[in-house]
Amino acid sequence: MSDVVKARGAPKPVGAYPHARKVGGLLYLSGLGPRSPETDEIPGLVLGDNGEILEYDIAAECHAVFANVRNVLEAAGSGWDQLVDVTVFLTNMKQDFKTFNEIYAEYFSDNQPSRTTVEVSSLPTPIAIELKCIATMGNDGDPA
Repeated sequence: MSDVVKARGAPKPVGAYPHARKVGGLLYLSGLGPRSPETDEIPGLVLGDNGEILEYDIAAECHAVFANVRNVLEAAGSGWDQLVDVTVFLTNMKQDFKTFNEIYAEYFSDNQPSRTTVEVSSLPTPIAIELKCIATMGNDGDPA
């Protein structure tokens, strides 16, 4: 049995999927990017007339995506300290990994989930980062 999570404080999914699903003692978050839940804008993004990315701010996108993940976790009844696995998708590993890794270390100084970081050629919207996470639902960090 699983429960669907739709978080008001997170950007609307770009497809037919929920923000997360609770299964047993685990919470599986769908991929989340840095879009603003209120405006759908991507922080620091400048697009050209044809929709091409002219510039982006990976630091602003990192902070925004972490805020979106936190909002989904809290809406589901979990929390930042209950993250156990994070998969990171970057569109420019060579340019963005160092900045991402520094910001990631700020957010994960206490809780350090397992992590995989991969480069992808593109994401569904003009974003430079997306996270896919798994968290526990138990209060002590163990599956309930």
